[in-house]
Amino acid sequence: MSDQSPPPGWTPRDPDSPDEPQPTPPGGHGPGGTPRAEDGARTAGNTAGSTGPKPGKARRRRTGWRRALPTWRMLLGGVLLIALLIGGALVAGYLLVRIPPANAAATAQSNVYLYADGSPLARDGEVDRVNVALSQVPLTVQEAVLAAEDRDFHSERAVDPKAMLRAAWNTLTGKGKQSGSTITQQYVKNYYLGQEQTVKRKAKEFFIAIKLGREKSKDYILEGYLNSSYFGRNAYGIQAAAQAYYGKDVGTLGTAEGAYLATLLNSPSAFDVVAHPQSRGRAVARWNYVLDGMVKKGWMTPAERAAARFPEPGKLRPVAGLSGQRGYLVEAVKDYIVDRGILDDKTLAEGGYRIATTIDKRRQNAFVAAVDTEMVAKLDPKTRKADRVVRAGGVSIDPATGKVVAMYGGIDYTRQYVNNATRHDYQVASTFKPFVFAAAVENDSRTQDGRLITPNTLYNGDNKRRVVGTRLVYAPENEGQLSYGDITVNTATDLSVNTVFAQMVVDVGTAKVKETAVALGIPANTPNWDPGPAMALGTIQASVLDMTQAYATLADHGRRTPYTFLEKISKGGDTVRLPDRAPQQAVSRESADTTTSMLVSVVDNGTGTAALAAGRPAAGKTGTAELDRAAWFAAYTPDLVTVVSMMGQDPDTGRLESLYGALGENRIGGGGYPARIWAAYTKTALEATDPVDFDLELQEGAAPPPVPPVEPSRPQGPGSRTPAAPVSPSRPARPSDGGDQGVRDQGRTQGQNEGQGRDQGQTDGGRNTGGDTTGGQGTGGDTQGGQTNGGQDTAGRTTGGDTGGGQTPGGQSAGGDGQGDRPPDQGPGGPLRGRRPPADYLE
Repeated sequence: MSDQSPPPGWTPRDPDSPDEPQPTPPGGHGPGGTPRAEDGARTAGNTAGSTGPKPGKARRRRTGWRRALPTWRMLLGGVLLIALLIGGALVAGYLLVRIPPANAAATAQSNVYLYADGSPLARDGEVDRVNVALSQVPLTVQEAVLAAEDRDFHSERAVDPKAMLRAAWNTLTGKGKQSGSTITQQYVKNYYLGQEQTVKRKAKEFFIAIKLGREKSKDYILEGYLNSSYFGRNAYGIQAAAQAYYGKDVGTLGTAEGAYLATLLNSPSAFDVVAHPQSRGRAVARWNYVLDGMVKKGWMTPAERAAARFPEPGKLRPVAGLSGQRGYLVEAVKDYIVDRGILDDKTLAEGGYRIATTIDKRRQNAFVAAVDTEMVAKLDPKTRKADRVVRAGGVSIDPATGKVVAMYGGIDYTRQYVNNATRHDYQVASTFKPFVFAAAVENDSRTQDGRLITPNTLYNGDNKRRVVGTRLVYAPENEGQLSYGDITVNTATDLSVNTVFAQMVVDVGTAKVKETAVALGIPANTPNWDPGPAMALGTIQASVLDMTQAYATLADHGRRTPYTFLEKISKGGDTVRLPDRAPQQAVSRESADTTTSMLVSVVDNGTGTAALAAGRPAAGKTGTAELDRAAWFAAYTPDLVTVVSMMGQDPDTGRLESLYGALGENRIGGGGYPARIWAAYTKTALEATDPVDFDLELQEGAAPPPVPPVEPSRPQGPGSRTPAAPVSPSRPARPSDGGDQGVRDQGRTQGQNEGQGRDQGQTDGGRNTGGDTTGGQGTGGDTQGGQTNGGQDTAGRTTGGDTGGGQTPGGQSAGGDGQGDRPPDQGPGGPLRGRRPPADYLE
C-alpha cells in the first residue's frame, strides 16, 4: 500500500473551507520556507539566471477603457464570421437570382405631356428599334464602342466588384450615380432590368451579369448590348442610330461615324451636336477620347487617327406629332428633367411617364399669336432674301413662383429643330447692363473719384472714351458714334450708352459683376464670359431662358426662385420626387428695386417705349448684339417676366447671320419687333387681371440732382466734348465689332428734332408746335388728368387708361412736354430733349 501523505511543504486544505488561495509568506515560499508548487517549475530556471517572469508575479488584468476593446482573438473571429456571411450571401444570391425576361425598355412606351390645366400637350413619339447581328456591325464600329465603354471587355470578367462597390457607395451617400460597370453589366441593366439607381437593382445586376457571363459568349453579350443601347433621337440600337444620325445602315458606317455613335452612349441627348449646339465642345472632346482609346488598344493606327475628321450628323427628323411648338416644349422639359437628375435620359426614354408641365395653354397660344402677328406675317422670304434668316425665341415666367408659363422656340419644330429659347450661341448685348448697375448697388461701389454709384451719378458719355482704372486699353464706341458729355446713369440706361457702362463695370469690378449676374440666375458656365470691361456690353451667350430667370429675380425684388417646367411626374401610380426650389435672396431688395426704377424709365422714356402698348406699368431693357445678329427685349410687369429675341441664322448652313435688311428695315433692334412682340403678348396674357404698380424700395440718394441738358454730338477730336451740329437721322454706318448695336425706331415719333427750335414732333394728334404746352397738354394730345412724369405725359397714358392723343398713325409718341415740376436732368421738351439721338442710332 503506497504512502498517501502529502508531499513535503504542502499544506492540506480543510474540506469544509471554501476554495480560496492560501496566503503566501514573503519570498513566495510556503510553510517552512518551501517554495510553492505552482512556482516550482520556474525556480530552477530563475536559479540558473533566467530572465523570465519572477517567481510569484501575477498576470495583469485589463482595466478601465481597455476592457471595452476586443482582443485579437475576437477580431479574427469577427472577420471570419463576416467573410462567411458574405460568401454565403453570394452563393445564395447566385442560386436565387434568375435571369429575367426582357424589361419594358425592349418595348418602350411613349411619355404623355400635359398643360398646367391637365389638357394634353404632346406625346414624345414612337420608339425606333431594329436589331442586327453582330456580323453586320463593322469591326471598327465595335471597337469604337469598346474604346468608349469597356476597353478590356474581351479579357475581363463579367463584373467589376470595385466599380460596383463604388457605385453602390455613391448611391447610398447621395453623391449621384457613377458608372464603371462592364458592358455585360450595362447590357443586363438595359435589357433585363432598368435604369433606376438603387442598391437592389445593383445587386440584381451583379448576379445576373455573373450568370450571363458564365452561360453566354462575349459576342452574344456585345450583340445584345449594341441592339439594346439608347443613342438618342428615340433610337434604340446601333442600326436605328445609324439611320437617325447619318441616314445609312450600320454596315456602311465609317470609323469616325462609329466613334461618334459610341460617344452618344455616354450622354445620348446632350451630345447631339445638332439638337444641342452648345454641347459641341464636350461632344467633340468625347469623340477624341474614343479615337485615342482605339489607338492605345492598337485598333487604329496613329496615321488613321490623324486623318480622322469629326463626322457631322444629319438634321433631326422630328416626329410628326411634335410639330409647331409642341416639340420645343417637350425637348425643353426633357432637358430640364435630365439636367437636374430627376430621371436620366435612358430611364425617361423607357416611357410610361405622365408629365404635368407648368405651361399655361392660354398664354402659350397668346405668345405664338403675338409672334405670328408682329413678325411672321410680315416676313416675305421670296421677295426679301434677308427674311430667310429671321428666327425668334421667347420665354415667359411668373416671378413669384418661377414657373415657365409660355415659351416660343421657333417657327415649327419639324422645320427649325433648334430651340431658340434655350440655345446659347447669341450674345445678350445691352440686356446685360442692368446687372452691372445691380452689382454696383449691391456692393456700394464708387466711381474712380470716390462718388457712390446711383441712378443720378454723372458719367462721361463721350464716344470712344477710354476706360480708366484698368491696364486693358478699351475705348468702346457709342451707337452712331454719338457723344453725350456728362450724363446720369439713368439717362445712360435710357439711351444704352456703352462708354458709361464700360467704365462702370471697371468701377464695380468685373468679378463682382459676374458674381451678381450668377446670383440673379445666369449660369456660371455660360459661354463667352469676357473678364474685361467688354463684359458690360453683353458678350456672354446666355439663353433666352437664362435671361428670363435673371430678370425674374429683379422683378421679385431680388429674390430668386429657380425656374421650373414641371408640376408633377408620375408613372404607374408612383410620383417622382422633384428638386427643391426654395427661393433665395440673390441680391438685396434695394439693389433689385433701384435697378427696376431705371428700367421703368427705359420703357417710359428710352429705347423701350414700344412696350407701352401693353397698357401696363413695365420695366425693361433693349439690346442688339454684335453685327446685328440678334435683337433682344427683356422686360417685366410686377407679375409677369418675358424676354423676346430675334436672331439671324442661315437655314441651310446653320451659320449665324446679321439681320440687316430683314423685314425691309435697315436695322433690327430690341426696341422694334421684339418690344412689339412683348407688348402684344403681355397685353393678352394679363388681360384678365388688373394692372399692378411696382412697389419699390430705392437706394438712398436715388433722387436725381438737377443736370442741364446737353446735346449729343459727334466728337471734334480726340477727347473733345464740344457739341457739334445735329446729326441727321440718315442710315448709320454698319456697326463695328464689339460695339453695342442700335435699333431703328419703328414708326415712333421722337417729338424732337435734335435740339432744333423748329416745330418738334408734330403728328396727327401729337403735340403743338414746339412741343411745349401748359401742363403737358396739346391739341388732340395729352388730356386733362393724364398721368405726367415731371410734366411729361408718358405716351398718352392716363390714370384711367390710354388716351387718344398719345399715339400717332406711325406709332407712339416718345412723350409730351409740359410745364411744372420736372425731375432733375429733364429740361423743357421732355427728359431727353437735346440728348436723344436719331431713331436709327437707338437700339
